[in-house]
Amino acid sequence: MVRKNRDSKFIIYQVLYIFVITVLALKGADLNLKEVISKDKAVSKSVRDSLMVVIDSLYAHGSKFEIKVDPNVVEENTALKEKLAALNTQLANIKPPEKEITPPPEQKPVVKEQTILQSPISVTQTFLQNTWNVANNTGSVPASIFDSKNLSTPIVVIPAGQSKKFNLENQNTVILKFGNQQQIINVYPMQPPVIKIDRATTKMDASTIYVQDLQRITDFNVAIKYQRPEQLKVTYSGPISVSGPYKDNNGNLIYNVSLKLAATNQRFQDWLDRYGNLRDSNGRYKANFFFTAVDEKSKAHVIVGDSFYFTDFDK
Repeated sequence: MVRKNRDSKFIIYQVLYIFVITVLALKGADLNLKEVISKDKAVSKSVRDSLMVVIDSLYAHGSKFEIKVDPNVVEENTALKEKLAALNTQLANIKPPEKEITPPPEQKPVVKEQTILQSPISVTQTFLQNTWNVANNTGSVPASIFDSKNLSTPIVVIPAGQSKKFNLENQNTVILKFGNQQQIINVYPMQPPVIKIDRATTKMDASTIYVQDLQRITDFNVAIKYQRPEQLKVTYSGPISVSGPYKDNNGNLIYNVSLKLAATNQRFQDWLDRYGNLRDSNGRYKANFFFTAVDEKSKAHVIVGDSFYFTDFDK
């Protein structure tokens, strides 16, 4: 506001000065301290004030001022006319005061929030050591699985909406990367194989048990349960005959076991000469057999056995 008043006064003074110079140029009067005109012919103070209001109003609306010298005047002061022209040019170049513009409040840059994706690998999926695994990507972006100790090369890349089979070794954890996120997934060791042997006949419950009868039928059923049964190497030992394996409805390996001790009575007697001291508390002869299952990748293994009981070769 102070600056605006100062500029207004400057314009008024310039206009009054130009007015005086114009009069001098036209009339050729001398500039001194004497009265130029009589007081009764001077412009009244009220008229001057009105003129100032008009000039202020014109200036506020951006109007430009220009005073022209009448070319019909006979006498003319050339030097003053040139000075008057320069003042006109100076006056025309005066710009109205610039309005102070209040800058808008500083706006903080809008940071786009990162989209948090749901893990594309279900928590119900379990990854196992030393075997094959299947990763099902239920998300909308590709997912990569890395060894925790090697983040440069993925073990497998699963496209969105697809499943892939891959192998793991002794990793305890793997890193799942999807979008701009990553997740640690635990890897679990497989449980050791389970071997279950069930008796399939009641003949060994009798007081007299014949070798020939046990050699004609299935005496035991052996079931081997394992998460990756195809990785197992199954071996057995003892005087037995084995058929199988077959898979039951649960994917377990099933073996049928029969006694294979002696084809003739003489062979039975030979067996007694070597192992006849193998008897139970009831005096029955006993022949042992064993099943061994070894995981060829993890080297986990288990061995389980059972026994045949008999009293004679044949009736």
